[in-house]
Formats: sequence, structure tokens, C-alpha cells
Amino acid sequence: MCAATRSGPALTWIKAAPAGRADHASILNTGAHLMKNRHRPGWPAWLLAGGCLIAPAAQAQTASAAIFDARLRHEHVDDDLFARPADASTLRLRLGYRSAVHSGWSSLIEAEGTTHLFGDRYNSSDNGRTEFPAISDPDNAEINQAYVDYAPDPATHLRAGRQRLVYDNQRFIGNSGWRQNEQTFDALDLQHKLGTHTALRYSWLGRVQRVFGADNRQDNLARWLLDAHLFSVAYHRGPGTLTGYGHFIDNRSLPLSSHRNLGLRYAAMADFDKQGVASGLGWTLAAEFARQSPYADGDRRIGASYRLLEGGLVWNGYTMKAGVEELGGDGKTAFQTPLATLHAFNGWADRFLTTPAAGLQDRYLGWNRKWGKVTANLAWHDFRADHGAVHYGREWDASVAWAFAPHWNALVKAADYRADDVGADVGKTWISLEYSR
Repeated sequence: MCAATRSGPALTWIKAAPAGRADHASILNTGAHLMKNRHRPGWPAWLLAGGCLIAPAAQAQTASAAIFDARLRHEHVDDDLFARPADASTLRLRLGYRSAVHSGWSSLIEAEGTTHLFGDRYNSSDNGRTEFPAISDPDNAEINQAYVDYAPDPATHLRAGRQRLVYDNQRFIGNSGWRQNEQTFDALDLQHKLGTHTALRYSWLGRVQRVFGADNRQDNLARWLLDAHLFSVAYHRGPGTLTGYGHFIDNRSLPLSSHRNLGLRYAAMADFDKQGVASGLGWTLAAEFARQSPYADGDRRIGASYRLLEGGLVWNGYTMKAGVEELGGDGKTAFQTPLATLHAFNGWADRFLTTPAAGLQDRYLGWNRKWGKVTANLAWHDFRADHGAVHYGREWDASVAWAFAPHWNALVKAADYRADDVGADVGKTWISLEYSR
């Protein structure tokens, strides 16, 4: 599967990551790196759909392999709404096995477990410690993935079972890989390539295993029963990809939240060439519009628009970007993305995991730089209501990741949110160490 990370609405492009690596600890390749390597064999242009690279079936691994991933993390949250800060030291382990490919058939099974260390001075969503700020990494053990693959030819790939699903930049459908308990889906996923420029995708979702863990005593936090149909058509030409999509999500666990998204996304990146010689200067562009409306038994008041416009420059390893993302709201209901990788959007302090009823405008600036095995990110956000004159606040985010050895990655990360008209100040810091192979 493809892993994608975001520092705000700007997507950081990365190559296909090992199973289970779809989080900010995986920030190893910037837009500049992808632009430099996008013509390599094995990275076909048609797969650049909104910046997410999906390995075609023909290049799938043919030998069996064991899966092992371990992530140790400490998270500190200082929220002015609480008298005491929260501290969580957690360990996440994943063990699995990927079979060899025989006549196009293969399979994977992966177990995941999370446990806390050194006390539980935080609200995990399951431990009842509501006097502390939330850090949603509860103790948990579950089957994270268990699926069968069938790839009869290089253009077609079918996957059935519990799986990690990533659509485009994960704004609507993602695996929430930042949390220790990953979000996965009981689903059927079919992808097919038409010629050299067009890719079709359809997914049926029957259930989502949420980041709050299968063992969570609150069943509606642990999982949702779904009857969802996702459609995507991506057309790649020149420096960009135009993607049209439709999401028809019937949430059987929360019927009033059932909704439909219809949207169009364009994402492009290119370098400025002089007589065929790369100048070292490049650009990125992303523009998107979607409309959300009620579906199945969804609340009839649902009705809002999503807009994104972002531009960036890439120069000698530096990536600089600016953009605005709007999730509409009318004071009663707002555009929601409940199956997204939410932590990657609208600031790492996670103040807007649920869009306020008045909507959200996120105006942001971002900077990224890679020095060998070290990657740094810096982002600034200004948050305002889409309906009315409310200024929610501002936020600074920063991270440094170090891939100091094969299979190893260390990360230091911080978020500082300063409230204005509503809410409270929040500061968060993380230190993590991960081994994956």
C-alpha cells in the first residue's frame, strides 16, 4: 500500500512504505525527491494520483516474507481546559506474514498490539481517566490486516479482507497511521489500469476498525458497521493527475452521519527545464472541490462544500508551500471526513478532528528540507470559521525525523495551538523510535 504524510494540507510525497508505515515517522522523501526520481522504472506516471504512489500488481513481491514493526512513543499534552497535563508512553508491535505469489494469488495476515508503559496519566478513551487530556492510544490487541490478493495481469489488482485503504492524499479515506492502533477496513478493493493514462478504482467497505482499538468498551468508538461504495477515476497527463471520485457511505452504526461525497481533484508537480537540463527548481499544485450531501438514512440537513487550493516551490531540496483549505458549515452542520487520516490535516494539535458546525478555513504555510537521512518540517496555520466572523486560533507545527540506520527511524515533533475567540491553548510534543521491516 501507499503511505502518505501531511504537515497540513500539503502532501509530502513518499515511496511505497513497508506495511504499517503510513505516519509522520515515515517522512523520508520530499516532493523534490519524488520529482527527481519520478521517471525511474517501477514508478509509472499513471500511478501519480494526487501524489500517492500505488505499486502495480506486476511489481508485487513474489517471495514470502515476515512482517515486524515496533514503535515506542512518548506523548505529552498540555491543555488549558485541564488542571493537569497528560503523559503517555506506549509501545506498538505488529507481527505478520506475507505469502509468496502463486498464479497471481497471495495473502497477508498481520496482528497488532498496543500497551502503555510507566502509568496511565492520560485519557486513552478506554481507561476512564477523563481528568486528563485525551491521547487516543488505548491498550489493544487485534488482527490489523488479513486479506487475499489476486492480480491476474499487470493492469488488474483485487484485494479482499481486512486491509489498509488509502485514497489519494487521505483527506477522505485513510489509515490514520499516526495513532498506535491503525485504522483498517473490512473491504473489497479493485484497481484496474486502462492504457497508460487512466486508472479506475472501486472499493466496498463493510466495517472500519477505528484507531480506538477493537478492545475498546465503547463499541461505537471501536468499530463502525458500513455499507459504503467508493469510486475513483484518475487520468494522468503531463505533470498532473485529474481525479474524479464518489463516496457513498451508509454508516449503519451512526445512521444520521451517512453521507455522499462527489468531488474532483487535480494534483501536479514539475521541474523547470532549460534545454532538457533540470534547473533544480520545481513547483507543485493541488486544487480540489467536493460537495457533501445526505445518503441512505443521513441527516437531511447535511449539505456543505470542500475546497482546497495549494501551491508550492521546490528548490535544491527545499519545499515551500502555501494554501487554503475550506470545510463548509452553516452553523448547524458542516463538511465532515470521518474516515480520513485526520491528524495529517488542520494542524497536529488535533483541534479540528470534527469540523465545527460553523465550518473551518485553514490558511497555512509550510516548509520542508531533507539533509541526507534527516528530514525537517515546519508549518503555520491560521484557523477561522467558514460561517460567521469567528477566529478560532493559530498553530505552529515542527518535526525532525532521522533515519539513522536501516529499518530504524527516530522522530521529535511538536504542536503549539493558541486559541483566540473560542477554545483553549494546547501544546503537544512527541518523541518516538520505530523499527520496521
